[in-house]
Amino acid sequence: MNPLDLSGQRVLVTQAQDFMGPALCRTLAELGATVVADTTELSAPGAAEALVERAGALDAVVVNLALPAPATAAEAVSDDEWRQVFDVLVHPMQRLVRAVLPQMQARRAGRIVLMGSAAALKGMARRSSYAAARGAQLAYIQALGVEVAPQGIRVNAVAQNFVDNPTYFPPEVQANPAFRARLKWQVPLGRLVSAEEDTRFVAYLLSGAADCFVGQVFPICGGWVTR
Repeated sequence: MNPLDLSGQRVLVTQAQDFMGPALCRTLAELGATVVADTTELSAPGAAEALVERAGALDAVVVNLALPAPATAAEAVSDDEWRQVFDVLVHPMQRLVRAVLPQMQARRAGRIVLMGSAAALKGMARRSSYAAARGAQLAYIQALGVEVAPQGIRVNAVAQNFVDNPTYFPPEVQANPAFRARLKWQVPLGRLVSAEEDTRFVAYLLSGAADCFVGQVFPICGGWVTR
């Protein structure tokens, strides 16, 4: 029996056109899931709730939210930048969870996986607004996971960096010799984690084989956070 068989699961993937969205949709569908691939802008109040209502019954939600990370010196981060980063990465996540939890609680079953960032686990210069928002995501997931585990709902997060995706590592970046050299000295793995490696781990977290994980954060970054 394939432990990653997701047949019969209905999975919502948000911001499916960006970050890990395309690879997630492909991998989860290949493993048998019915994927609800949504491309709605979720920053506006009410947008996340409307999405969950449209999606109907869901076995799992993959919270995939991303924006190009601002590279602003801390003293120059404006109120607008700070607000925008949290509006894209943090507030929609909480609204999505609040909207989907009642149906999962009624069934006493469900999975929520956040596609987060290892920028919350290791200091990065000129990334204060982005790292703060990603850190808020992970803190929320840890608290939520503990709260809803007794209700049969499993909540966990992937904290990634140096994973092949079009939002943070587009082809032109990967083709840059300076970037390839950076991989060799900054990432113990010596290369980007492939999209398939990353998304198959997400599939594992959505499967019954991962039922023991509660509110955990899994770094997927080729060893970058421990170097």
